[in-house]
Amino acid sequence: MALPEQLLLRDLLRLRVMDEQVGDQGSGVSVWMHPPVHRVLGWISKPASFGNQRLVWRLNQLRSLAETELFVKGDPSETDQATVERLPTLIDATLLDRRQEAIGFVADAAIELKTGRILHYLVSRSDPRVPGSSRWRLTPDRIVDQKPGQVLTPLEGLDDLPLAKASVRQEFLRRSRRWRDQFQQVGDRFEERVEGWLEEPPWQKDGWEQPQERNGPGRGPASGRPETDEDPWI
Repeated sequence: MALPEQLLLRDLLRLRVMDEQVGDQGSGVSVWMHPPVHRVLGWISKPASFGNQRLVWRLNQLRSLAETELFVKGDPSETDQATVERLPTLIDATLLDRRQEAIGFVADAAIELKTGRILHYLVSRSDPRVPGSSRWRLTPDRIVDQKPGQVLTPLEGLDDLPLAKASVRQEFLRRSRRWRDQFQQVGDRFEERVEGWLEEPPWQKDGWEQPQERNGPGRGPASGRPETDEDPWI
């Protein structure tokens, strides 16, 4: 599959790296980025389940994507886990509001693959590793300051940011409210019709003739014949 113009960072890290010579080079474990300019330079993969070796790939080495794999061209740079842990990153950093109180975590980032530019970050209210939680969109221009493990913003709260993806719980509540409102509207219309029918009989509302009171077959004015002893129905 050809490369898209944009990609979420965690989607990039979850795929296994495949190169032309060795083959499987392991899944991504962390990002290589330059936080001051909000740009992703590449990512790091772990080629073996055991061992301290890590492989650093430049973003421009990426050639194509598949459902579970990504294909690269060229050789990686070798490093170790201790070096990787010293690389600066804003992913998983605590998000602070204008009072410098924690309001969430930086969970992900949308990157432009051609340049590595971070278009926006995705912020989670709780642990960013928990799947299915809500995500809010934070653009780099709303970041006032940043330091290892912390991102300072002028926000009052996460509600100041646009919601990028609702959690399963929030989506269920939103649909439940919509269904409840629809049922309420249907019930109100039905109640209005019943009240109108009770206040005004349908033959008056629609121009019907009111039914004549019947005194029995052949009896009284309703039959059109006088009441006599010679009535054949007696």
